[in-house]
Amino acid sequence: MASLNRDCLSEHDRQVLESIFNPSQIGGEELIYTGKEEFPEDLQDLTEPDNPHIQQSKKLEIDAIELAEGGKLQEAIELFTKSIAAAPERPAPWNNRAQAYRYLGNEKAALEDIEQALKLSNRSGRTGCRALCQRGVLRRKNNDADGAREDFEAAAKLGSKFARTQLIELNPYAALCNQMLREVMKVT
Repeated sequence: MASLNRDCLSEHDRQVLESIFNPSQIGGEELIYTGKEEFPEDLQDLTEPDNPHIQQSKKLEIDAIELAEGGKLQEAIELFTKSIAAAPERPAPWNNRAQAYRYLGNEKAALEDIEQALKLSNRSGRTGCRALCQRGVLRRKNNDADGAREDFEAAAKLGSKFARTQLIELNPYAALCNQMLREVMKVT
């Protein structure tokens, strides 16, 4: 019996095997969340009124994001808090502060902010999508697969590639199939 190896396979067959062995890579596109996910053009947050409070909140939020990206999470949280105080109806700084809390390991504070961001965003737009992904990550981390799946399904419907990847990984049948196929393909 001849030995089966990748060189014997067509390009299509190799792509099929790659999608089986690497379910987070679909069509050659790695679907790992980097925090800078591109969203569909029509997925926008609600237009905010142009007033001095909103402008101040946005500026503080941008400055806080820069601090967070520089690893200064505690200072970022302080600026996100000021951004929220300037315009408490804006969901984005709530969601961003939640992410900073999450990185610091304060899940309780992160969840409180995520819930507020979801309420203010009405679980829609970019901020709602990002908040659903964050809550899904926390739920998955805390072994709440059903809750995580619910959040990732809602975020995927809004266009999140990261959420779609998480749904694939949460599928127990896909995981079992992948494991069995890896065992079968260990032939030399």
